[in-house]
Amino acid sequence: MHSLTHLDLHRNVIHSEFPEFIFECQNLTFLDLSQNWFTGQILEPVFTKLGKLEYLNLTDNLFQGPLPSHFPKLKHLHLARNNFSGPIPTTIGHCTDLTHLSLASNFLSGELPQSLSNLNNIVQLNFSDNSFTGPILPSVISNWSLVVNLNLRGNRFSGNIPPELGQLTNLIHLSLDSNDFGGQLPSQIGNLNLLFTLNVSWNHLTGVIPRSIGNFTRIVFLDLSNNNLTGEIPRSIGNFTWIQFLDLGMNFLNSSIPSELGHCTDLTHLSLASNFLSGELPQSLSNLNSILQLDFSDNVFTGPILPSVISNWSLVVHLNLRGNSFSGNIPSELGQLTNLNYLGLDSNDFGGQLPIQIGNLNLLYRLNVSRNHLTGAIARSNGNFAQVLYLDLSNNNLTGVIPWGIEFFGQIMYLDLSNNNLTGVIPWSIYNFAQGLLYLNLSNNNLTGVIPVSIGTFTQIEFLDLSNNKLTGVIPLDSISNLRLRLEIFNVSHNHLSGEIPSEFSNMDRLTIYDFSYNNLTGPIPTCGIFRNATADAFVGNYGMWRDAKGTVACDSSGGNSKRKNDINSVVVVIISFLGFYVVETIISFFIFLLLRKRSKLRPQEIKTSQNFENFESMILQEEVKFTFGEIVKAVDDFHEKYCIGIGGFGRVYKAELESSQVVAVKRLNTEDSNDIPAINLRSFENEIRTLINIRHRNIIRLYGFCSRRGCIFLLYEYFERGSLGKSLYGVEGVTELGWATRVKILKGLAHALSYLHNDCSPPIVHRDVTVNNVLLDQDFEPQLSDFGTARLMSTNSSNWTHIVGSFGYMAPELALTMRVTDKCDVYSFGVVALEVMMGKHPGDMLESQLLESSRLSQDNVGLLLKDVLDQRLEPPTYELAKAVVLVMSLALACTRTHPRSRPPMSFVAQKLLAQAMHCLSEPFDFLSISKLMGLGLQANGS
Repeated sequence: MHSLTHLDLHRNVIHSEFPEFIFECQNLTFLDLSQNWFTGQILEPVFTKLGKLEYLNLTDNLFQGPLPSHFPKLKHLHLARNNFSGPIPTTIGHCTDLTHLSLASNFLSGELPQSLSNLNNIVQLNFSDNSFTGPILPSVISNWSLVVNLNLRGNRFSGNIPPELGQLTNLIHLSLDSNDFGGQLPSQIGNLNLLFTLNVSWNHLTGVIPRSIGNFTRIVFLDLSNNNLTGEIPRSIGNFTWIQFLDLGMNFLNSSIPSELGHCTDLTHLSLASNFLSGELPQSLSNLNSILQLDFSDNVFTGPILPSVISNWSLVVHLNLRGNSFSGNIPSELGQLTNLNYLGLDSNDFGGQLPIQIGNLNLLYRLNVSRNHLTGAIARSNGNFAQVLYLDLSNNNLTGVIPWGIEFFGQIMYLDLSNNNLTGVIPWSIYNFAQGLLYLNLSNNNLTGVIPVSIGTFTQIEFLDLSNNKLTGVIPLDSISNLRLRLEIFNVSHNHLSGEIPSEFSNMDRLTIYDFSYNNLTGPIPTCGIFRNATADAFVGNYGMWRDAKGTVACDSSGGNSKRKNDINSVVVVIISFLGFYVVETIISFFIFLLLRKRSKLRPQEIKTSQNFENFESMILQEEVKFTFGEIVKAVDDFHEKYCIGIGGFGRVYKAELESSQVVAVKRLNTEDSNDIPAINLRSFENEIRTLINIRHRNIIRLYGFCSRRGCIFLLYEYFERGSLGKSLYGVEGVTELGWATRVKILKGLAHALSYLHNDCSPPIVHRDVTVNNVLLDQDFEPQLSDFGTARLMSTNSSNWTHIVGSFGYMAPELALTMRVTDKCDVYSFGVVALEVMMGKHPGDMLESQLLESSRLSQDNVGLLLKDVLDQRLEPPTYELAKAVVLVMSLALACTRTHPRSRPPMSFVAQKLLAQAMHCLSEPFDFLSISKLMGLGLQANGS
């Protein structure tokens, strides 16, 4: 054993700590223990016995603790994919003979020690996928002139990319991606004319792409994506005659595509997605006859897609042109690209008919041409997509009937024909492709006839929307019973359906969203099973339905006595007719009364600014309110503690139940025993009331009135039994009632309220304290933004108030530095609230790391999957809900960027949420990462 010089035990599946017998082999020069199950720490002193070791490979084990480094003769050190932690020991610089050093995929941290500069023989160096921090010091890399492969990806390196890298002229592979490098890409990098691969994606690089990259005449792989690069795509890119992979996506590039790109004839993968590139596609792109994947999505490209451009793309498998302004007809020549698996043409301005030649793409599994201006009928020959899994033709102007030939969609799982002008009946032959159908949306068309019984063959379907058509007949009982295992979303609203709601719906445990409203349905509103907590919105507009007081009829699967139901229906019709006549008569009388009222009656809007505070120290602002201030004080027993429902920095909130049974919220600001609110702030209070008088928005709480008497000021508001969003989120309701759809609805309403304040009020209003506790919920979970103006009552002389306005955890980071309030402070607070609502907890850790890492998520967050971040109390969302959740999360991340200018305005956020502008998920929901959402959020900047 003492004379042993070479020991190779790799791939032996050995389970043990480091074998002690090895330390007796003092003549060892080669030791390979890789790909085993060795565990424990490697103690530094024992390695001093292996002083002749030149090659050590411990890759793919379970070693932990600090790194071993005492190897004076070592040339190869491979410690990748273990559990080593801590910093790199400075003594590793003593291994001056090292040519290969790999520490990848461990838990190492700290900055690179200066002693690494002693490794002047290093050829390959891999520090990837650790947690190293700090800048790359020029003095550390200065002696690495022989290095060929340098991999620093997947760490937390920061600062600028040192220009001295340009001196490492032997580099062939350079990976700096997934770090926090900022600044510009140094022009000196163009000196690396031997580079085969360069990856600097997922950093914070700014400025333009240097023209010197044209010196990469041997480059095969270049990835500059997911940065903040601006300006044009340099024409020198035409020098990349060997390049096969080029990704410039997810930046802020704003030029046209240079014609020189057509010189890169070996390209197989090209992405320019998610920039601000414009103009038409140059003719030279027809030279890319090796292209397999091409992504121009989410830019501002215009003009038609010329057949001569795409004619040579016969090998292309993935073609994504979505989210641009391409116009003209969809070229029929696309039918010649017979290798296509994915074709995304959605969200453009294409017109004309969907060419029948698309039916030639028999390898196609995903086709999306939604949100265009397509006309004409769906040709029968378009039904030859034997492999299609996903088909979206929604939001066009398609006419005619759903073709009977649609049965040729043999494996389809997702079909969306909604928001067109389709007519005729739902074809009975739809069952021919129903075996694997998960999603069917035929809403917002002009379909007639009945819901076919064959729809019951959709035993796997989870989403079914037939709303806003002209369907008649009953909901087929037998069909519904077959859907009970998987169905989650069911919508047949705004049709002409009749009969009763089948009792089988009550037993559908997975059905979370349903809508039967605005039909001709009859019978009792169901109240058992999934309908036990149903809101009226799901059944409104069915005048033949009634609420059964006991709820027994709705739970009776036998349907009850039909004669009794007919009798009840008759009574209901008579009562409704009588009430209708009475209501009309009352409305006419009310308008006559209004016309006879004295025009001189004081209205809130007529308060003049010349009035002093005392002249309107109390006023009821809403004419329909029927109470006095004395009644308010009496109702709360002169502000007794037992009526207090909330305490804040401003004072207390009380619940006042009046003799008329009306309930109001009373917010009291007590100044009786202090001078905290001087005269100047009383004038601010007056101005605040004037502002609130003019606010009219469905998602902003109504101010009933105000009063200032006996040393206290109090405001009267609407009262909401559900209380705050925070109360619902962290209470039982967070699981039972705050589902994904409700959470999206709440955030949508809140976004519109803030957009209204910022854009529709003159002067604009900044709320300054948007939190989950300042958003109230009505009975239907409609949000009401509250707590306006309390920050304006702050006094600089009061120990209870400071210049910084807002609640900790929701304030924009710039407030701590500048104390300057802008509308972007509200945007940040909205983002925090949105994250909190979707995560079910305050996103403090995420925001802290985002702040520390200069407006981007830290490496800790990059690998997080969205499904693991969302509220774990709920089942993950699916289909349309999944898209909505992804949209909300991407916008929330955009709103919480550190720098105010990079946050989108609330008007942009509100419009995106209103339009549900997430047409499809870029990858399966379960695989979406937070880093991917940050990329989506980069597009969410309308400022």
